[in-house]
Amino acid sequence: MPNSPLLTDATGLMHKKVLRLMGNRFELSVVMDEATLAETHLEAAIAEISRIEALLTTFNPTSQTNQINAQAGIAPVVVDREVFDLIARSVRISELTQGAFDITYGSIDKRLWNFDTTMTTLPDAKTARQSVRLINYKNVVFNEADSSVFLRERGMRIGFGGIGKGYSAERAKQLLMRLGVQAGVVNAAGDLTTWGNQPNGQPWTIGIADPNTKAKPFSKLTISNMAVATSGNYEKYVLINGKRYSHTIDPRTGYPVSGLKSVTILAPNAEIADALATPVMVMGRQVGLHLIDQMQHIGCIVVDDNDRIFTSKNIRIKA
Repeated sequence: MPNSPLLTDATGLMHKKVLRLMGNRFELSVVMDEATLAETHLEAAIAEISRIEALLTTFNPTSQTNQINAQAGIAPVVVDREVFDLIARSVRISELTQGAFDITYGSIDKRLWNFDTTMTTLPDAKTARQSVRLINYKNVVFNEADSSVFLRERGMRIGFGGIGKGYSAERAKQLLMRLGVQAGVVNAAGDLTTWGNQPNGQPWTIGIADPNTKAKPFSKLTISNMAVATSGNYEKYVLINGKRYSHTIDPRTGYPVSGLKSVTILAPNAEIADALATPVMVMGRQVGLHLIDQMQHIGCIVVDDNDRIFTSKNIRIKA
């Protein structure tokens, strides 16, 4: 596990560690009087994230995720109840979003989508559809009796890129809270979850990234005991005939999504926030916001390709 020095702010009350986990930059911060105890607790949270990474990674052939993938179309695989439940929740989100979110995206033919300067045209509709033919959450079969998971089609693959960071951030937060940490932030590459208040007693202030100037937020939100996740096309996209296409692929069509630059979700839970950000990008502004407006305690901010900002009914943003 990579080691990270403990960083303490000027108040002496905010302690954090920054390191790379799950292939992403994680920043874990806690508000505590005692630096030594803060470091001990942060290391426990880091160990929890690393434990989850070992279960969910697709880069280790022995992970439970890869065992499921290796047995696709062959046989069910018995997994830890934690993995079983996460897959089951993922499929429920697929049902809720009518397939705009789908953890079986792992089978997509990535050769069609390099999103660099050599990509000057989109594949034809038939080729695009063929590239996603194995993506189908309905072909994930669960057996409650033995906690096994089976992918019906050979070549199917699951992956947790759309939910894993949020899940691990939430688990780390819950662990820190059980250890008695009264306040903090777990930031998993922009998917973050908060609890308690800053050392000055004020809620946490979160910047919403400007899709055109990543380092500069276009708005701020004041939150506590809430999670935020953003999906955007500003880091990886391609311009074809003057139109911007995101690296996010619509699993229903095989084409990259267009129309929105970013989607930010606010939710009580980082797993839910992470899992809803991408499908709103896929569904588009009107359908996506309509879905969010049907949900309790979930908020959404979208920025379209013309830099117009739209929000769900329950959001009030300040510049």
